[in-house]
Amino acid sequence: MKVLDLADLPHRPIDAHGSRGFAVGAFGISADAHLIAVSLAPGGTIGRHPAAGRQLLLVLSGEAEVAGAEGDVRHLTAGQAAVWEPGEVHETRSPRGMSGMIVEGDLDIGAPGEQVDPGDT
Repeated sequence: MKVLDLADLPHRPIDAHGSRGFAVGAFGISADAHLIAVSLAPGGTIGRHPAAGRQLLLVLSGEAEVAGAEGDVRHLTAGQAAVWEPGEVHETRSPRGMSGMIVEGDLDIGAPGEQVDPGDT
């Protein structure tokens, strides 16, 4: 077994789309999806941009304010996630800072548990 500490991954700052206080660290990739550790400093923003594929943002600590194409802002706390569809313009802000994980690609969000893990039968 290998244990990963997301804080220890090499992160690089991102300033595209007017982003600020935003850094990413990749920790997994497959033919179908990317797994990305993200951090937003207090007051940080991931600027409005279209999702390259289906995208899930899971807040691990802190909080985020997210908006999709319609512009309605939703508040997320640790343990909550937002999902954007391919091409959907979206943005994320964090007044107090957050760390999280983005999973991006060919995802089946909300699949029943037995489809994800059929168990030992």
